[in-house]
Amino acid sequence: MMKIIGFTGSPRREGNTAWTIDKILEGAKEKGAQTQSWYFSDLDIRPCGGCLGCHRGDHDRGCVINDDMQKLYGALKEADVLILGSPIYMGQMSAQAKMFTDRLFAQISPRFSPHFKESAVKKKLILVFTQGNPDSAMFQVYIDYTKRMFELLEFDVQGVHVVAGMRNEPARERKDLHAAMKEIGSSLVGT
Repeated sequence: MMKIIGFTGSPRREGNTAWTIDKILEGAKEKGAQTQSWYFSDLDIRPCGGCLGCHRGDHDRGCVINDDMQKLYGALKEADVLILGSPIYMGQMSAQAKMFTDRLFAQISPRFSPHFKESAVKKKLILVFTQGNPDSAMFQVYIDYTKRMFELLEFDVQGVHVVAGMRNEPARERKDLHAAMKEIGSSLVGT
């Protein structure tokens, strides 16, 4: 059975990003996938300290910071598809999503890294951004950069979705989004 995990990188557990990720997972579950949700607002994830403890010695030790990211490393290994959702704050992903992304360093050693090992992640990834601004292309440069960064980390980025105009109407009240988000999830099953 396919396992799809959603990560909500928003400080608001009941906000637009959480709703969007939940709808995508609902669509996947309806098609038979096993789904799991993680809300960064519920977790204690500290920033990467840059200590390189995770890559010292002959074997990767994993991250030496003992916080809730340890749970997420296990979930990452089990997943077939990851969905990372974040609101766009100040033109980029939220601080919560950025801390998660930075902490992936303990598990990932891409080809350009001096710590490279052939154990690349190669996980399928969907990126979902929500934003208040109604112009979905407003932050396209950052969105393209983020997609490319995950590709350099050897994720198989299957799609990038921008849900704009949250300032005018919350996601859960937009009828057009209900089916669209569920369709993204259902299309992941069997890919």
